[in-house]
Amino acid sequence: MTDTADAFRYVGYIKLRWRLVATSCAIAMSVALVVTLLMARQYTATARIVIDPPAGADIHAAMALSPIYLESLRTYERFATAGGLFQKAVDRFGLRQLLGNRPIESLQKSVLRVEIVRNTRILEISVTLPDPQRAQALARFLAEETVEINRGVVTAGARDLVEAIAQEERRARARLEETDAGWSHVLADEPLDALQSDLAVAADLRSILQQEIANAELEIAESAERVLQVPASIGPHTSRARLQELQRQLLALDRQEAEQQKLLAKRLADRDKIGSERNFAESALTAMEQRLGEARSESGYRGERLRIIDPAIVPERPSSPNLPLNLAAALLLGLLFPIVYLTLAMSYQDQRAGQRRGEFRAVAESGR
Repeated sequence: MTDTADAFRYVGYIKLRWRLVATSCAIAMSVALVVTLLMARQYTATARIVIDPPAGADIHAAMALSPIYLESLRTYERFATAGGLFQKAVDRFGLRQLLGNRPIESLQKSVLRVEIVRNTRILEISVTLPDPQRAQALARFLAEETVEINRGVVTAGARDLVEAIAQEERRARARLEETDAGWSHVLADEPLDALQSDLAVAADLRSILQQEIANAELEIAESAERVLQVPASIGPHTSRARLQELQRQLLALDRQEAEQQKLLAKRLADRDKIGSERNFAESALTAMEQRLGEARSESGYRGERLRIIDPAIVPERPSSPNLPLNLAAALLLGLLFPIVYLTLAMSYQDQRAGQRRGEFRAVAESGR
């Protein structure tokens, strides 16, 4: 009950002094109005750029705006806020003559605001200046230069990629030419036809020698049966000598044929090796040529593409000072200060009244 009574008493105390509250609000709003009218008008022009995914990207993946991808898009804010670009804009649009000879960092902080709109692929470039036409021109200039910077970065990256693949293609072509030269060398210096022909002749000769050896052995066997009719010093001795000669020729033919077989195996192995290398080099060159063609056709479309969707318009209403906002703030302060003052005054009066009542009681008790 006491709290309710105190509240009613407090409200009544404030109502009795409403003129003070009204005077405070009127003064605060008047001061805010005068200051606002005296402040220089500032105009804000905003250009907007959409960041499209790479041309070859999956459309479903492009539509899935993950937080990591959206955070990576903040890189493009650095393009628009690059110190060199803003210095170029300062010189081109005469910002120092318009805003005074201030440090370029201070100029950029007061003039330029660049940000990615939350959960979108929209890059906003806002420029605030006393001149609305110049603000619009500067915002458009920064947007166009940002697009050009991105295009240059993408083009340079694509050019570097194409050049790297072209170098690989030249190395693959040189490797193929080297293997072709090796293949030609093998065909010229290690022929197979003559060697295979010699082996065929040797095989025929072996067959003849084997047949003659068999005949000689047969003659020796028959001469043993005719030992009484033919003198032993002539028949068997001659047949054995001829058999030994044939066996010697067959042995020499075997050695020669073994050497030719070894040489043929070596030449075939060399051909297989150089042939495999040549086929591999041809496949590598074909793959590299295809990759180079794809890189050239996709040049300029690998990175995100920036496209201006709003080149900014000349603002007609100043962005600052904000008269309604300033008046509202002044009204709030005009209410707050007298209420705080009256609250403290009421508390002080209550304390003084309590002290006086205590003094009166003390005097009354002492009088008894």
